[in-house]
Amino acid sequence: MAVDNTGATDNPTIRGVDSRTQTSTFAVECHDLDFSYPDLDGKPKPGIPPVVKGMNLRLPRGSLCLLVGPNGAGKTTLLKVLAGKHMIPESAVHILGSSPFHDMGLTMSGRLSYIGGNWERDIAFAGYKIPLTGDFPAARMLDAVPNVDPERKARIIRALDVNPRWRMHRVSDGQRRRVQIAVGLLNLFDVLLLDEVTVDLDVLGRAALMRFLRSECEERGATVIYCTHIFDGLEAWPTHLMYVANGRMEVFAQAKDIPEMRQGRLLELVASWLKKERDEKRAREKQDRLEGKIARKNDPNTLQVLVNNGYSAGRMNASIKLASNAVMRM
Repeated sequence: MAVDNTGATDNPTIRGVDSRTQTSTFAVECHDLDFSYPDLDGKPKPGIPPVVKGMNLRLPRGSLCLLVGPNGAGKTTLLKVLAGKHMIPESAVHILGSSPFHDMGLTMSGRLSYIGGNWERDIAFAGYKIPLTGDFPAARMLDAVPNVDPERKARIIRALDVNPRWRMHRVSDGQRRRVQIAVGLLNLFDVLLLDEVTVDLDVLGRAALMRFLRSECEERGATVIYCTHIFDGLEAWPTHLMYVANGRMEVFAQAKDIPEMRQGRLLELVASWLKKERDEKRAREKQDRLEGKIARKNDPNTLQVLVNNGYSAGRMNASIKLASNAVMRM
């Protein structure tokens, strides 16, 4: 399938810029976006290709975009860049017409919201990625968000079936996830980025969340990009489908233009894309080995350097070989 980066829509008023307001009518825009994680000197490591490569995207306001792709494709990195969590050139990404990294008002106001990963924290002398727990009720988390419309809060609590009396140190992973999502949805958002947030939810919880997000887009014109590997019942949910592989945009199209979506064959479609990408990756790696571009395992000529910076601050483990923060540089 050919890549469609035009952001085409049935709405004839969408042409990129509204002359009356001089603001972009696209919610999300990427212009030749490249992104690499910085090395110790703050610059991309030489010889390492970007995680996101040449990304171009125009997503109209009011869209529900389903983001799919293989593990390691760069989906989470892309969402974090869109969320303003990494510094990029100001012209590379626009959210609601502004750069998400440079315009802090987008995230501080809640107009741009990102929910992803687990609700975790590091605790000194205890460990890494400890689930957020505490002997206090879920209501304390919900009430801590200021300036929330009480009717909206009640609607979200009902939709996600959250019990405000849940004790956060006794909840299950799924219940903790429901509270996390509820907290993230309390403020009125214009663009919402979701990264694998339904992995712990049961079928009813996931369906309720999808209905809520659709109503936000239909009633308020909000835009959602939802990254997931769980496709049950999603054929009729998105307005757009985005497939990313090896850091590149492979498919971006309106769902109505994809026959498999109309036929209820979303899982079959994505599986075929993933299988093709896997086979092509294996073929590339085989060819690289034949050409000597990939060092063979246990090759004595391959230099391995262990970066050891002593004991980890605030923890009992040392950063020596096999310790959790030992870093192997190749």
